[in-house]
Amino acid sequence: MSEPRQILVTSALPYANGSIHLGHMLEYIQTDMWVRFQKLRGNQCIYVCADDAHGSAIMLRAEKEGITPEQLIADVQAEHSADFADFLVDFDNFHSTHCEENRELSTLIYTRLKDAGHIATRSVTQYYDPEKGMFLADRFIKGTCPKCAAEDQYGDNCEKCGATYAPTELKNPKSAISGATPVLRDSQHFFFKLPDFQAMLQQWTRSGTLQDAVANKLAEWLDSGLQEWDISRDAPYFGFEIPGEPGKYFYVWLDAPIGYMASFKNLCARRPELDFDAFWNADSKAELYHFIGKDIVNFHALFWPAMLEGAGYRKPNGINVHGYLTVNGAKMSKSRGTFIKARTYLDHLQPEYLRYYYAAKLGRGVDDLDLNLEDFVQKVNSDLVGKVVNIASRCAGFVHKGNDGVLVAGDAAPELTEAFLAAAPSIAEAYEGRDFARAMREIMALADRANAWIADKAPWSLAKQDGKQAEVQAICAQGINLFRQLVIFLKPVLPVLAADAEAFLNVAPLTWNDHLSRLENHTLNAFKPLMSRIEPAKVEAMVAASKEDLAATQTAVPAGNGELAKDPLSAEIEFDTFAAVDLRVALIVKAEAVAGADKLLQLTLDIGDERRNVFSGIKSAYPDPSQLEGRLTMMVANLKPRKMRFGISEGMVMAAGPGGEEIYLLSPDSGAKPGQRIK
Repeated sequence: MSEPRQILVTSALPYANGSIHLGHMLEYIQTDMWVRFQKLRGNQCIYVCADDAHGSAIMLRAEKEGITPEQLIADVQAEHSADFADFLVDFDNFHSTHCEENRELSTLIYTRLKDAGHIATRSVTQYYDPEKGMFLADRFIKGTCPKCAAEDQYGDNCEKCGATYAPTELKNPKSAISGATPVLRDSQHFFFKLPDFQAMLQQWTRSGTLQDAVANKLAEWLDSGLQEWDISRDAPYFGFEIPGEPGKYFYVWLDAPIGYMASFKNLCARRPELDFDAFWNADSKAELYHFIGKDIVNFHALFWPAMLEGAGYRKPNGINVHGYLTVNGAKMSKSRGTFIKARTYLDHLQPEYLRYYYAAKLGRGVDDLDLNLEDFVQKVNSDLVGKVVNIASRCAGFVHKGNDGVLVAGDAAPELTEAFLAAAPSIAEAYEGRDFARAMREIMALADRANAWIADKAPWSLAKQDGKQAEVQAICAQGINLFRQLVIFLKPVLPVLAADAEAFLNVAPLTWNDHLSRLENHTLNAFKPLMSRIEPAKVEAMVAASKEDLAATQTAVPAGNGELAKDPLSAEIEFDTFAAVDLRVALIVKAEAVAGADKLLQLTLDIGDERRNVFSGIKSAYPDPSQLEGRLTMMVANLKPRKMRFGISEGMVMAAGPGGEEIYLLSPDSGAKPGQRIK
């Protein structure tokens, strides 16, 4: 028997600036299942995490809410902790990066890097908000894309055309904080000399610590040459001040991963059997694994191992990267109700439903995972209720009624017993390799075999026949033992189901090696339903509860004159009133953004015998107005002209949608011509 492993595991730190949603939960559930598997196998596996509590965004939100940053992060931490606990994510410690342990470790690591010559300083020219009195991070600058001219784009990349650029290349820049025009100022910054670790990173990223796809992506950065990393920010900033440098603060991404170490150190102070140095020293024999999303690979697989190397600490054994979550095949959407917060889910559904569905879809790769809500209902009901729980519910009644709840000795299906035992190493291998989907397939294949065997033996029919009671008890005892095996295999995914099953089975908490034994001459407790089916109505209610209040933005004919109908179905109109509306086919000759307006586009429309000027509140859906030029749409031609701040609007174009990016101009069928009346 091999010695138990010492393993330290982390998930990426949730930002203390908002609620946890189901996309976030993918990572924490994945990590928790792996940790529970390791503990089930008898390994010492410590799972730590923390809220990422620093940065300008937290400072600004706290200011907006009229509270201190400390109060904000305390409130958010309480919310996050409750969400994780109710999703059965069992951290050994959930801490905060705004803690004394993190301050001390960040200072120590920075000092070691500086003493070793890995810190550089130089002047940097940045945009500065003269009204707010602060330098602006890229995300706090908005303007017109220098490549495609799309408006309202961030200071480092364009969401419309995908271009990347320096904030200084942005046209018509504005501070997203105050709206002021920023000015350029110089400031002294501190840099981590990442190129010093080029050779080490080229070897380490190819050492098996990363999935191949991730290593290949990192090779693109490594092959093009690494750049020094800016690790400082100017006051005002919520974070740790750089030692000896008044008014200069560590950039949030420097101290965030050190938060893993800080959370573990905080735990060590409360659990004396844990030795911080034994897990973090460069010669540590313990194992260290990070679970992260693919959007933060560079911080964890380039900057972080280089910092650890330069400061004399150990590097991770593995960084496990997952993809994004989509819902019903598309990006999560607030308007469709598929941007689902963890708490909203928990208000309607049991956490283990989602834990199982994620497990059934999670492979080893970095592909995105789709939560198809219809498939979610079907799969959980079919697999967990229809297959696993069904075995116990089929057999328990006969054992209680026919033998006072005592399982008889003997093996009624040796071939099935052997098949379950033979499958265990492969299932364990799948768990270890984070191929949860494969593990679930193999477990459900066993459940199918068990159900097929019980159906073939039909103890409910035999129970009605004289002299068949011994056979009924043998069949049902075998069924209960097969159910017990399945519970062991599923315990990392379904801890509540496992605990309820252990209560029914009248056994101590099951470990992985318990699959090698069976229950004989053993008394069961009363059987209670272990899991109920998902009701589709509850999923629908969850989606409805996740939708934003769109009453002020929903529209049937809203897109002209800069106003949206409040409630287009609130009052009936006479037919003659509707017939008086003059609907015309219009050709969009020109479309351009309106300077000083957040939502408006100015459209020049050709309606056959004349051209009209119309202002339309559709900018969020068409950030590149030029794409509308040459397109046919429909307009209300006899709407009374309206004087607006930006000019006269001479009609209304027709559009539909809930708002935001989801506004769609209505178009006539092909063959329509400008000026044609729509009847």
